[in-house]
Amino acid sequence: MRLYPKVIPTIAREVVQTLMQDGDVEVETLRIADAEMDMAAIMKEYLAAEERVNAATREALERRGYDHSRFNQVKREMADVRGFKMGDEGIEYVIGQMIEFLLISRNVEEVFSEDHVLRKKVFNIFKKHLDVDEEIDREARARLKHLQEGTAAWDIEYQKTVELLRRSRGLI
Repeated sequence: MRLYPKVIPTIAREVVQTLMQDGDVEVETLRIADAEMDMAAIMKEYLAAEERVNAATREALERRGYDHSRFNQVKREMADVRGFKMGDEGIEYVIGQMIEFLLISRNVEEVFSEDHVLRKKVFNIFKKHLDVDEEIDREARARLKHLQEGTAAWDIEYQKTVELLRRSRGLI
């Protein structure tokens, strides 16, 4: 799962609304927007931290004289050094931060449910909005059946198609 900036407000709104509707948290009507902004801020901070790791990775690639093909390998190294969680671990980390913040936020009156209940509900919301990469991959491959996979032409067209599909879904 990958967190896209454009879905952050939707996820934040849905987290607060779902938890309120299910009686897991109590938020005053006038503070709902602030609670949503708090949830969004946590996700935005995660993306900012990821961008800092990406910048460090680009610098390390340049310093070491590596080409861009080793980006993911070096990014994992940079993330480990900085204690940054990536991928599904990153999403679990963000969810943990959101639950922690619910407990201390001045915008949330009361939290009634246990952490594991909140975690499961928030994870399902994330899954619904972030599980689009596999869908996009399947659709892109279906559109490129006329090309031989593994060729340079296929790689180029695959990247173009994936970007087009992400744009059409409002992810970038």
